[in-house]
Amino acid sequence: MPSSSPAVIGVDSSTQSTKAFVVETASGRVLAMGRAPHTVTGAAGARESDPEQWWRALAEAVAQALTGVDARTVTGIAVAGQQHGLVALDAAGRPLRPALLWNDTRSAPQAAALTARLGADGWLARTGSVPVASMTAAKWQWLREHEPRTAEAVAAVRLPHDFLTERLSGTAATDPGDASGTCWYDTATGAYDHGLLDLLGLDPALLPPVAPMGATRVGSLTATAAKELGLPEGIAVAAGTGDNMAAAVGLGLGGQGLLDHPVVSLGTSGTVFAATRTRPATAALAGFAATDGTYLPLGCTLNCTQAVDKVAALLGLDREDAEPGGEAVLLPYLDGERTPDLPGASGLLTGLRHATTPQQLLGAAYEGAAFTLLRALEALPHTRDDVPLRLIGGGARGRTWVETVRRLSGRPVVLPRTTELVALGAAALAVGAATGEDPVTVATGWGGGTGETLPPVERDRAAWERIAAALPALGALGRP
Repeated sequence: MPSSSPAVIGVDSSTQSTKAFVVETASGRVLAMGRAPHTVTGAAGARESDPEQWWRALAEAVAQALTGVDARTVTGIAVAGQQHGLVALDAAGRPLRPALLWNDTRSAPQAAALTARLGADGWLARTGSVPVASMTAAKWQWLREHEPRTAEAVAAVRLPHDFLTERLSGTAATDPGDASGTCWYDTATGAYDHGLLDLLGLDPALLPPVAPMGATRVGSLTATAAKELGLPEGIAVAAGTGDNMAAAVGLGLGGQGLLDHPVVSLGTSGTVFAATRTRPATAALAGFAATDGTYLPLGCTLNCTQAVDKVAALLGLDREDAEPGGEAVLLPYLDGERTPDLPGASGLLTGLRHATTPQQLLGAAYEGAAFTLLRALEALPHTRDDVPLRLIGGGARGRTWVETVRRLSGRPVVLPRTTELVALGAAALAVGAATGEDPVTVATGWGGGTGETLPPVERDRAAWERIAAALPALGALGRP
């Protein structure tokens, strides 16, 4: 029989798909889930998706999840979405063009020009981050320069999760976490920087209000959305957040949970982050805000599991059929790279010998991707070497990924038992919106951040130094 206990829905609207999880409020137990794919188009650096497709995917995923679940038990819903995407809407709230996604690198020249206007230190002081191609501000500049008529017609600018939240509640809203990835939000003051908006030629009236930190209910599910989703009208709609911020909540990171505990996420992109009370100010990291008043300094790479899987396919190997790379170094920067900031880069292979095997080449791809992430990890503040890495994302379920991270880091690793942490974090935000409870405390009680702990192994410093020595070879080749 379907559970009669109160439940919420946590939505993970990622680059590739939407996943909706029905989660029991008291225990965090996943009662059901649904999934619907997205289509990403573009070539030569372009990456775009139709925002209307995200809404259709959300409806499909929720419908799947409600099969066998009593919808009347659902008390709240929250969306965690892919960060940085630029959604340009008309006065009726409809997209004027496909959304420019986080991994669209066409805006690299605009990012460089914006950085030059204020200098890296100027941007760090005002937003905590330096513009790169991923940031929404650079994408807005690209739209103004390349599609000026569209930019002039824009009646509202939204991030992906904002777009979906507004469809649910009828209320325009964003949250501090996702807003901090735009490069027009000041993480020190917790507000939009009007001087930066002037620099960008962006009317602040086009932007959604920023909801307060924490367990924020921004509205109620509208009758129209309730009918489309098969949910009760009037249930709580949370402000939601970006995917990385939601994963942090799902892990129990933040002011009421773990601080300064590093996370390595292995997905299409790779990220390293930690919740901290220290506002970071280094160009090596994005100085994001968390959802609860703490900060979420984060390093992001464009090339992670998908790039390594591509190398495996080119070699005709299974993704687990890999060995340590030997003398070979393979930096799999197939989509350019964000960290280091080399948007025009391509993959680099060096150190090839007659004795090099296909399995070693695949191992070298793993090492190159893991090295890039772990190098970004070194910039995180207050993360001691004896504190375990929490390894999450799809790659954390792969033996070779786990062993490569252990070998190159030399650190203990925790494999959280909950794998869908973005959706779990969104569910905790939904509980907060419905009850007023602190979402991090809710997620901590669910135990999302706990799991198997693997002891440290001896660090492979020879591999680390070999890869580090190859980085300068990219040099100006990776610049726009």
